[in-house]
Amino acid sequence: MGITGSIIVYVMIWWIIFFSVLPIGIQSNKEVFKEKIEGMDPGAPKNPKIGKKFLITTIITTFIFSVIYYLVNIDLLNLRDFLK
Repeated sequence: MGITGSIIVYVMIWWIIFFSVLPIGIQSNKEVFKEKIEGMDPGAPKNPKIGKKFLITTIITTFIFSVIYYLVNIDLLNLRDFLK
């Protein structure tokens, strides 16, 4: 797998994992906003902890990508053989 293919695979896995991790631990502001406040969405999360989720996503993605990269390098995961 070349550098361009590796980057594309890593980024695709990263976004899939990120969207999977994003809703974990979210608490909404519905109880805080009993009255209507202009410009505030009552469904918006209090503290989304984006930095922590970026870190968790990067760790999970690095592990998954390492396994995929290893399998491709030892020719255990070779899509060209499956297409023949």
